[in-house]
Amino acid sequence: MTTLQQKPTSPIAHLTPADIEAIGEELDALRQGVLDSRGTADAAYIRKVIAVQRSLELGSRAVLLASKFPPAWFVGTVGLSVAKILENMEIGHNILHGQWDWMRDPEIHSTTWEWDMASPAEQWKHSHNQLHHTYTNVIGKDNDLGYGIMRVDEGQPWHPLYLAQPLWNFVNACFFEYGIAAYDLELGKNLSSAKRRNDPAFRARAKAVLRKIRRQATKDYLVHPALSGPSFVPTLAANFTANVVRNLWSHSVIMCGHFPEGVETFEKTSIEGETRGEWYLRQMLGSANISGSKALHVLTGNLSHQVEHHLFPDLPSNRYAEIAPRVQDLFARYGLNYHSASLPRQVASAWHKVFRLSLPNGWLAQTTPANAPAQVAKLYKMTTGGRKVRRELQRAA
Repeated sequence: MTTLQQKPTSPIAHLTPADIEAIGEELDALRQGVLDSRGTADAAYIRKVIAVQRSLELGSRAVLLASKFPPAWFVGTVGLSVAKILENMEIGHNILHGQWDWMRDPEIHSTTWEWDMASPAEQWKHSHNQLHHTYTNVIGKDNDLGYGIMRVDEGQPWHPLYLAQPLWNFVNACFFEYGIAAYDLELGKNLSSAKRRNDPAFRARAKAVLRKIRRQATKDYLVHPALSGPSFVPTLAANFTANVVRNLWSHSVIMCGHFPEGVETFEKTSIEGETRGEWYLRQMLGSANISGSKALHVLTGNLSHQVEHHLFPDLPSNRYAEIAPRVQDLFARYGLNYHSASLPRQVASAWHKVFRLSLPNGWLAQTTPANAPAQVAKLYKMTTGGRKVRRELQRAA
């Protein structure tokens, strides 16, 4: 049975094994229905998005040739930011999931596509498609949950180092593509010992990442600025700004998909002997959607339909909106929470969780204007004292 992480009451206690398997069977049928109905309209959709993205990027870079003039810099930077978001989210992410492999188009195929990111596509497919989507929100197995640098559940022991969690999460957001590249390399683990550092497979993957970063930097910070001649510096700044905007956007969308308050995390034991129905149930409980317009859905790569994406990661992204009402109805019939909210609410919820878990359990909820000085003093003692002091003060809370 799917085992929730640190839950006094389980939101799935009312489900029987038969219920869970019935959920799985219904979702399998829904998936097969979409697979059987893929066709020319779907193919036309992705080709149109790619054409729009390339035209927008080309036009924006043309405008940036005159980027020493502030209006041109602004228009070109906005356009390039949107083009990079489209390429990263609705195009690259979904092509690399194999959503369009059925078209048999070698230019739009998961085995040939290389995206505008620091992380090589092959490495990202392993860490994201194989690991994250298999072990969704399983503490200690899914490194996408906090990227191995954050405390993501109350059950994880608190340490003073986590006080800096909001800061390094923001830094990671600004330079997200490089954080993803480091994460794909499992850099922390692989640099921890000489044996791991010298492993030929790790060194080969690290060289591939460095080559990709060099190509990206050459394109954005040398070639395109050089083509701008006297506008070299403003164009370089525009490219840097567009990359940061893309990084902040993609980080926010991904945070909204798995980290808002109320999204469940799971014990490692949840995947022992896990059935198809239980796997589906874990995706349902461990994901959250973003409500909004069609334009928002496209700019998020349809990861605004994160629940549907995690149930069916290989279905064409343009079909998620179509099946979302049926998935939501399934949640309602089985008494489950379909977690969906607007982008501002989901971003605020995710960041609230980042701050809350950077502090000892219960500290934020227990702090009021009246007792703030005493709470700060307690936090100071927990920060400067040893493990024994922290345990004693935590028990006294």
